[in-house]
Amino acid sequence: MPVTALGIDYGTREEIRPHHHDVGQLIYAIRGVMVVRTSAGQWILPATRAVWMPEKIEHSIRMVGKVAMRTLYIRPSAVPGLPADCAVVAVSPLLRELIVEATRVALPYGKRSRDGRLMQLLLDEIVQMQALPFSLPSTIDPRLRVIENAIRRHPDEQTTAVQWAHRLGINPKTIHRLFLQDTGMSFGRWRQQARLLRAVEMLAQGERIIDIALEVGYRSPTAFSTMFQRQFGCSPSVFFSENSETASRQDV
Repeated sequence: MPVTALGIDYGTREEIRPHHHDVGQLIYAIRGVMVVRTSAGQWILPATRAVWMPEKIEHSIRMVGKVAMRTLYIRPSAVPGLPADCAVVAVSPLLRELIVEATRVALPYGKRSRDGRLMQLLLDEIVQMQALPFSLPSTIDPRLRVIENAIRRHPDEQTTAVQWAHRLGINPKTIHRLFLQDTGMSFGRWRQQARLLRAVEMLAQGERIIDIALEVGYRSPTAFSTMFQRQFGCSPSVFFSENSETASRQDV
């Protein structure tokens, strides 16, 4: 079968250990938030978002709260134009309903049957997916790994690039050059993304915005909300509300 679907529910903080598939995978949850990791980086998946995972890429998944996962397995030959790299993608209302319906399709299904046509429409929607800024690339250079691990553990870390350079015995320009080389982002942009993605996790857990702002290194909720709006197109309170409402409507 070119496309198959599976629905599994998970409890809070459950984890799927590192593994890979011989086919592409669209990892999606109709309820809850997931953190997906590969050697290349980390992706945060709130409701209405999915991550595309190409075949043979090892990945792990951590659940934030209770999660109702609805995932698709797609053969590389099923349709041209599938993304070659991992990416968080927007899930349109139509695609969402198709994914949910696909988990009810019995195998095998005929290509010209109702289920076969549904799966073909599903593929047509998947190749139209748009990548979203919910990823945090990992660093490769061992010196940058020191910085990365510190910021992941303590997102409110305020050490500047100059201060890190002094600690590591390198030139500040080297830090900026290596961050851009390894992640495609400047040091400041990477740190900001790490903070905002940690904030998404905390929002999913129902934390107060003032507590989130301080936890991820902002001096005030206003400064945090301004940066969040700039990155995700809505305020933290609206983002959380929209995802909660969507999850409620989709609780199947």
